[in-house]
Amino acid sequence: MTSASDTAPPAFSTLPLQPAQLANLAQLGFEAMTPIQAASLPPALAGRDLIAQAQTGSGKTAAFGLALLQRLDPARADVQGLVLCPTRELAEQVAQELRRLARAIDNVKVLVLTGGAPLRPQAESLAHGAHLVVGTPGRLLDHLERGTLDLSGLAVLVLDEADRMLDMGFVDDIRAVVKRCPASRQTLLFSATYPEGIAELAARFLREPQRIQVQPERGAGTAATDTPAQIRQIAIEVSDSQRLPAVAQALLHFRPERTLAFCNTRAQCRDLVALLEAQGVVALALHGELEQRDRDQVLIQFANRSCSVLVATDVAARGLDIAQLECVVNVDISPDAEVHVHRIGRTGRAGAEGLAISLASLDEMGRIGRIEQALGHELTWQPLASLVPTDGPRLLPTMDTLQILGGRKDKIRPGDILGALTGEAGFDAAQIGKIHITDFHSYVAVQRKLAHEAVKRLSAGKLKGRKVKVRRLADLAAL
Repeated sequence: MTSASDTAPPAFSTLPLQPAQLANLAQLGFEAMTPIQAASLPPALAGRDLIAQAQTGSGKTAAFGLALLQRLDPARADVQGLVLCPTRELAEQVAQELRRLARAIDNVKVLVLTGGAPLRPQAESLAHGAHLVVGTPGRLLDHLERGTLDLSGLAVLVLDEADRMLDMGFVDDIRAVVKRCPASRQTLLFSATYPEGIAELAARFLREPQRIQVQPERGAGTAATDTPAQIRQIAIEVSDSQRLPAVAQALLHFRPERTLAFCNTRAQCRDLVALLEAQGVVALALHGELEQRDRDQVLIQFANRSCSVLVATDVAARGLDIAQLECVVNVDISPDAEVHVHRIGRTGRAGAEGLAISLASLDEMGRIGRIEQALGHELTWQPLASLVPTDGPRLLPTMDTLQILGGRKDKIRPGDILGALTGEAGFDAAQIGKIHITDFHSYVAVQRKLAHEAVKRLSAGKLKGRKVKVRRLADLAAL
């Protein structure tokens, strides 16, 4: 097994890439390689099968993306690269990055095949040809069984976040998809952890793979599970009956703008959301029972700052890239120390300060001990009674989300929505937040105090020359 060295990261120019690709990387801002790129790209470009262990945000998409593009023949219209992802969100992110990396090659078509979207338009796109396909296992299997997806020309197969796909129960679908891939393919497996199921997959589907494990970029001598120094870690002893009320107590004391709270069960997610809402905190749940549309809407609201607390299970939250997250709460202590560290590593990114709060009962002290051993230091304990509400306005999100009936299929673009709000509706651009367009709906964040007036003005005006239905997403959720 190889790992990243402590030497200065090499430049992309040291790789056997075409000049046009190197120029494109420079234009995209890729300078020195990240540790996972430096460790995995040379063997991947040489055609080796890989098992690469790296966290989200480590640059792994570019690592396997460049390997995919190296083997690509754009003159052929068949599928030559396939990436399996656990969720629709990750698949969209991967596809977007692949399109950026492919700018140096003319006419490369990247297609996303995930659930939550009609099969027929996807089948029609496949019929017109695609070079790279990114998708979720279930939807890919649907197309394979219908004969709309042909993998006979596949050169490279990528399993991205393989451990999460196993957690979500996709192992049978993965096996069924891989069986339909040519035996001569190259296989690249990327995973944040290396559970037993990953070893079984690797033994079954990879040929003499090179295993790569990249340690986080910390100071010398620190553990692989170390966390950034800017994350303030606090542990609070609670009884089981105090656990959920303690979350609200901590939030009203520390007053973070956005919090990701982890629960071990779906039922506890629902119970915590109900408790927080009863105390006036805008909270949403993210777990495996949600329909894809509901999941998308939850993530949109949290991403655009119209939700203060996202309460999630580990399986539902893996793979989410949430910027500027002020706080993480471990409502339960995970039995897996590596999972715990992965949870709290979502705050304190890019040098920003972060807060990680862990609620532990006496029965969980053994788990705390294992976590402290993995971290290499003890947690700071604080009495529950010390968490008193601090002065300030109500803990409400700064933005609210509006849903517009109409999306990409109606040729609506973000500029159309921004223009309608800042033009005829009369709002200032500074009062408008993120805009997200799906096939049939559009979502726009506006300052919370303006939400009802924004609905009124947009409904009274026109978008792309026609009337549209506009509602607050929170009002729809309450129906």
